[in-house]
Amino acid sequence: MSNIIVFMSDEHNPRYSSPYGHDFVDTPNMQWLADNGTLFDNAYCPSPLCVPSRSAFLTGKRVHAVQAYGNNRAGIPAETHGLGAVLADEDVHTTFVGKVHAYRPSTELGFSETIETHEGASGFDEGQQRRPLAVREGADQRFDRYGPHEPPWGRDLGFMDAAVEWLQTRAPALQRPWVLYVNLVRPHFPHYCTQELWDRYRADGDLPQHDVESATAQHPYAVDLRTHFQLDNVPEEHVRGLRRGYYACVSFIDEQLGRLLSALTEADLASTTNLVYTSDHGEMLGKFGLWWKCNLLEDAARIPCIAAGPDFAPGVRVATPVDLHDLQASVFAVTGASHPASWLGTPLQDLATDDGDRVVFAEYHGHGTRAGSFMVRRGDWKLIHNIAAPDQLFDLGNDPEELDNRLDANPNQAKELAAALAEVCDPEAEDQKAEAFWEQQVELHRRESTA
Repeated sequence: MSNIIVFMSDEHNPRYSSPYGHDFVDTPNMQWLADNGTLFDNAYCPSPLCVPSRSAFLTGKRVHAVQAYGNNRAGIPAETHGLGAVLADEDVHTTFVGKVHAYRPSTELGFSETIETHEGASGFDEGQQRRPLAVREGADQRFDRYGPHEPPWGRDLGFMDAAVEWLQTRAPALQRPWVLYVNLVRPHFPHYCTQELWDRYRADGDLPQHDVESATAQHPYAVDLRTHFQLDNVPEEHVRGLRRGYYACVSFIDEQLGRLLSALTEADLASTTNLVYTSDHGEMLGKFGLWWKCNLLEDAARIPCIAAGPDFAPGVRVATPVDLHDLQASVFAVTGASHPASWLGTPLQDLATDDGDRVVFAEYHGHGTRAGSFMVRRGDWKLIHNIAAPDQLFDLGNDPEELDNRLDANPNQAKELAAALAEVCDPEAEDQKAEAFWEQQVELHRRESTA
């Protein structure tokens, strides 16, 4: 049995890091973790939005089963026995630090300790309305939020200080396996940073390679997102600035990963503790004229997943598709706890390096598109089933940027993946349930507002 740290950032597209092949984003600690551990090339979030993704991870359930469809927490059924509580039953000590944004407040998640948290998801977001599609008024005011700013990191440094102190003072005294779950907000927008990191990327305020002229950018859901977030005509100056600020924020996260690595060594815990770096979802960063997340394209749905420690082989790259449920199952495996039979996930360390038959699933029911969408990936092929728009089929082996929808050219492949999707859920039925739940949330909000 060993310990594990799950370090989860927010909105990190793995393509913007050296282990995943970026040529100038400076991430030496992520690179060290990859060189000395196992990197998962094709890791996905359960849903490309904060509350759904994090809630699925903490409950071992699909997003549609938790009913955490969007960032509105109102009315989500109480999950009384989530990750923290189940591990506590197995005599594993659990500590939660940082951003919560989950189906319940941090005090109701069952962790042994909860320190320095940012709850979020406590208000009601009327922008989640899909039918008719809501326009998020004021979203265009986000475009100039980048560059040197004081303070640059919000509460992230406080979260990290608390995590490091816990490792130095509390962890060495524990006489049982433990889990430290650290959640930072960066590189999520705003893309503010220090002057030093801004200057580091002075020559790197670039433009996306694939813009609104791409065929994928013309898909109705992509048009919906640009309408919802007021993304038409973002000035080039801001596109370059936001991307440059994002690179700085990724480097900040890498520096915090380095602090965890140093703390493990200083506390003499490195030989007994696994460290996994991941994120809750990705970031489009201007590709196809889209920003942030809220879709199932690779840049929004893919996440970094790099694990090192006594339970992970060094210098290994895994091509098999995985997701956050598999990371959650790994937490149980390394601590010696029994994984609930009803929970999703297979421990990452138990997976083959290149299983072309394994299927991963993700879904999106949140704001910005007219209806839900569902994704399955097997091998190099990926199907996005869109409830109220044409489906999309991508051959990621030959088209990693998702520029060519192969649906009409490969009907048999689409049929096979649609069958795999049907084994997970009935997409049309789940979309109807999501819309009905939204109407319930609206009614609950109105009653509470007038009480």
